[in-house]
Amino acid sequence: MANLTDEINAYEAARSDLESKYLGRWILMHERQLVGTYDCFENAADQAVRRFGRGPYLIRQVGAQSVTLPVSVLYNPVHEDSNVRIREPR
Repeated sequence: MANLTDEINAYEAARSDLESKYLGRWILMHERQLVGTYDCFENAADQAVRRFGRGPYLIRQVGAQSVTLPVSVLYNPVHEDSNVRIREPR
């Protein structure tokens, strides 16, 4: 099983190819493989949660600068009417 560092390294290794094909789109990587490309983060996150649960997996917008979030930020999907939203941890 890959960890998040493996997923990031796989993305970096494929970056130039991804940027030439999917610039601006959101990608989902799991087990060091490209799973799919999406128009928005919400669609990528929905697919990731449905297929892989808690992960690890990588969702990134191709061509965008990487963002490091503080540990206090938690992604917690709320499934209601097929929408995925981010909410603050309790």
